Amino acid sequence: MTNAFLADIRDTIIPVRDGKHGPLPPLLLSMTLVTGLVDAFSYLVLGHVFVANMTGNVVFLGFALAGVPGFSVLASLAAVASFALGALLGGRLASRHSDHRGRLHSSAAASQAFFLAVSVILAAASSPVTVGYRYALIAVLGISMGIQNASARKIAVPDLTTTVLTLTITGIAADSTLAGGSGSKAGRRLLAVATMGVGAFIGAALIRHAQAYYPLLIAAVMIILGAAVTFTLGKADPAWVRA
Repeated sequence: MTNAFLADIRDTIIPVRDGKHGPLPPLLLSMTLVTGLVDAFSYLVLGHVFVANMTGNVVFLGFALAGVPGFSVLASLAAVASFALGALLGGRLASRHSDHRGRLHSSAAASQAFFLAVSVILAAASSPVTVGYRYALIAVLGISMGIQNASARKIAVPDLTTTVLTLTITGIAADSTLAGGSGSKAGRRLLAVATMGVGAFIGAALIRHAQAYYPLLIAAVMIILGAAVTFTLGKADPAWVRA
């Protein structure tokens, strides 16, 4: 069982040659790290708001409506609306490239990188972040993460949603041998959880001890590199683009 667990982690980070999903598992894992980086920035710099995890924003909206200090109705609604717009854009890309996961990933990642690059410029230009910059950053980051989520959903590598970890953690426990399950994919699931946590840790550390926009800069670079990988490797039309 330990060998299967470690093999699952290894195959996610370093996929086997001619694997069903090609380079997509480690790329989606890198996007999970991006989620941690970006949400660290949004929560710690932009106030109590997420731009990737919409469940949190719905809860924050409830807090704000109840008058709890530190939470904003407008900020939560702006994040949800921006994310939905990004998901719409990502959905259109998914429809356009529904028969080629390589082109879908590279085009969606390129679009996401554009909005992340804009966010880096905005964050670097505003210190501290004023109200106008705050909502501009929520908008561009929400759009970028909506694109990411919509494309990851269509790419559909099991247990690598890049954002939603509730079902991932549920699967770890519910499918475990203690629950009478096979414990399958526990390695990949735990890796996804840990990766988001690492992204949040790095983002928070950079915000506390360096420049606040550094997490966004790292996120943009990672997404650009990922787009280059799938654009290059998908040109030959390998089997994994059709899976």
